Amino acid sequence: MKYTGILLLLSALFSCQQQATNAKEQTANLNETIMETAATAPVEGNKPSVYDFKFKSLQGEEINLNEYKGRKLLLVNVASECGFTPQYKELQQLYDQYAGKVVVIGFPANDFGGQEPGSNQEIATFCEKNYGVTFPVVEKITVTGPNQHPLYKFLSHKSLNGVTDEAPSWNFCKYLINEEGKVVQFFPSKVTPLSSELIAAIQK
Repeated sequence: MKYTGILLLLSALFSCQQQATNAKEQTANLNETIMETAATAPVEGNKPSVYDFKFKSLQGEEINLNEYKGRKLLLVNVASECGFTPQYKELQQLYDQYAGKVVVIGFPANDFGGQEPGSNQEIATFCEKNYGVTFPVVEKITVTGPNQHPLYKFLSHKSLNGVTDEAPSWNFCKYLINEEGKVVQFFPSKVTPLSSELIAAIQK
């Protein structure tokens, strides 16, 4: 009887300890959620902007989006082994033809079909060798999912950008940014860089 009582007491103590641990975990998770919400919520008078972000190019040089104030930006998540990869050619043509109107910036990402598996150096070599790319291309990032880069979190949440909740659904999705750094429009992969739809938006 005495042994049974000790077991019951130990069991009760373990149960209380487990409940306390669970409560701590729930509190920690709640705090994490609160912190994430606070970090992504726009602050009145201090809303995030594309001009808040800096990157390293494939060659290791700094790319500060703040440098492009006063010009439109076309932000494109790119990949080297995708059916849409030939769009690199039109992106370069767009960059050359409308140099005074828009800056094209590529964001390599391996998020869709594992179609950007190479290193930054390999991506740089591929872009130059196959398409003669001279527009800025940054180091590989993540454009969707739980590890989504903060820039793409901004681009794909209307509560932050004020225009669209569209996130990249595949490689070569495009966001057009106006001269004041505001998101103008999202274009899916199938809209080619030299399409009349995209050109019209750039020329506005």
